[in-house]
Amino acid sequence: MTRRPPLRNSDLRGAARLATDATAGLTDLVEAMHERIARIPGLGTQSLDGRTGGITGLVYKTIRGVTRVVGGSIEALLRLLTPALAVEPSGDGPQPEREAIIAALNGVLGDYLAASANPLAIAMAFRHDGQALELDPSALTARLPGAGGQLLVMLHGLCMNDLQWAREGHDHGAALSRELGFTRVCLHYNSGLHVSINGHALAQQLERLLDAWPVPVERFVLLGHSMGGLLARSALHYGAQGGQRWPAKVSDLVCLGTPHHGAPLERAGNWVDLVLGATPYAAPFARLGKVRSAGITDLRHGNLVDEDWVGRDRFARGADRRQHLPLPDGVRCFAAAATTGQESGDLKDRLLGDGLVPLDSALGRHKNPARTLAFPEHRQWIGYGMNHLELLNRPEVFAQLQQWLQ
Repeated sequence: MTRRPPLRNSDLRGAARLATDATAGLTDLVEAMHERIARIPGLGTQSLDGRTGGITGLVYKTIRGVTRVVGGSIEALLRLLTPALAVEPSGDGPQPEREAIIAALNGVLGDYLAASANPLAIAMAFRHDGQALELDPSALTARLPGAGGQLLVMLHGLCMNDLQWAREGHDHGAALSRELGFTRVCLHYNSGLHVSINGHALAQQLERLLDAWPVPVERFVLLGHSMGGLLARSALHYGAQGGQRWPAKVSDLVCLGTPHHGAPLERAGNWVDLVLGATPYAAPFARLGKVRSAGITDLRHGNLVDEDWVGRDRFARGADRRQHLPLPDGVRCFAAAATTGQESGDLKDRLLGDGLVPLDSALGRHKNPARTLAFPEHRQWIGYGMNHLELLNRPEVFAQLQQWLQ
């Protein structure tokens, strides 16, 4: 029998802080997460029914019996996640399974984790190969000895992390570095925070990154998937507003499946079910249903700035009252969208787009022309017969990125 490695101290502290709604439903959620981690990567064709067997299954049955009597609160959910966090394989480097769990957890409850100073909350950092970069010229030179003047910063989406740019054996950033000579740096951030809060922080971090970059930056590209595109636009706004130097250095902004005008499925209350059901590590969190972070509710209309949410009930249904932010001046802006439909005008194309983001939202179109984002026609692209996550790995998407950026 394989011996589990010890938990990290931060995981133990985090699980201990978060205390309490150990209902039978939350126990089901944790068991489903445990079961998925135990079976992946050797997934094969076996079904994932969210139930464990043997002694582990008996433990969860016992927990269910106790929690029906005791009850509790949402914090017990994270305490019960301790077994799942303990299943990570040994090794000094980042563990993809654990990283995926923590990213999903931050996407759903990241605002709560940050407000309670829980160590499970992700602290914003630039990373390379899953390891944080120290923003110092000598440190960057040591970690990125081949760093050049073409800088590519990649921004992941909701409930994801920087390691998940690699999908199905492909990584857009690695391929662009290889083919076009970019040096890539990936952002790792808490996607459960308000987009504008992350936008303020990213603006500061990008100023520091460029100050510390070991060679002059000749070309600076931001590539965002889903929420990452909103975050890039928010940071550009706050960086320019604050008189920072880095926004003037940005040459290109590329958005993949970004909900510029929101996601109707969030308005229908289904965003959590779909976005968290998209990956095996995050899928069990969809059972939380109405638990939605500030980051998720920002996706209802595509909030970018503080004024879009400050002083408002973020769960209240209502009209889109966002401040309109046009695309940044002097930056080549590109929008790639996907649709599960097979042709333009298909019902899936019109209603669901890539399963999460409608085509019009991803391409910046709006029924009010004054709100439409001015992506030039030749800087728009639609991938047919693909979903939201396939924007990360389909070869035709990379071919378009290469054409735009070369």
